Amino acid sequence: MCYSPFGAGRSMGVDGEAHDSEPQLMRADQAAAFLAQTELFGELDEDALERVAEQAIRRSYKKGSVIFTQGDRGDALFVLVEGLLKVVVGTEQGDEMVLVTLRPPATFGELALADGHPRSASVEVVEPATVLRFERTTLLELVQRYPPVGVGLLRSLGRLLRRLTDQASDLVFLDLHGRVAKLLVTFAEAEAAAGEIVLDLHLTQGDLAQMVGGSRQSVNQILRTLAGSGYLEIRGRRIVIKELDQLRRRAGV
Repeated sequence: MCYSPFGAGRSMGVDGEAHDSEPQLMRADQAAAFLAQTELFGELDEDALERVAEQAIRRSYKKGSVIFTQGDRGDALFVLVEGLLKVVVGTEQGDEMVLVTLRPPATFGELALADGHPRSASVEVVEPATVLRFERTTLLELVQRYPPVGVGLLRSLGRLLRRLTDQASDLVFLDLHGRVAKLLVTFAEAEAAAGEIVLDLHLTQGDLAQMVGGSRQSVNQILRTLAGSGYLEIRGRRIVIKELDQLRRRAGV
């Protein structure tokens, strides 16, 4: 089980990805311990996890990097080990919408991997990130060898479909104020904190606006209105949730 330290500088992989380090193998025991936390591989026993981990390639990306771009060939699946990512869709006119942010131990890239079509969205690095990459051929072999991996992949695709359905529903049935409130509720519930919930999102108000389909100015005004109502407090780029139940009601949750 070999590994090597990160190389310096950036390189281009054969798939056209821009990397902040040379591809490398991660120690199988380290990768296995992490993969056990994921929905995709979490049902495997210890021996199977180590065998799967031996197939993973570790890569690191700097803030602002793009892991893959909408329209790229979908030939790999990724597991986020550390960092923060955002999934973005864009138009030829340059308009963008942030679909979701990803934190460890999220997996991404499943859709193109499953259907063989080009990437439907771009994945950008918000905070320095490390990922484990599994080539498409490798993952298909793992699905055949370990049935729980196939079940995990189906669950992951199902979760993706449900999220997209919810987002489409929100755009139709919730006003912008309600969509902002629901986004904050989603972030707050992910923190799973008791009492005062502090959201250090590492996102700009422009990013938040893209996630709810509004303008930065409109989202800024809504946040100030929610703060004025005592639902939250804005501290620089941090948002402190004061009244989560009130936010839930405003979001129709």
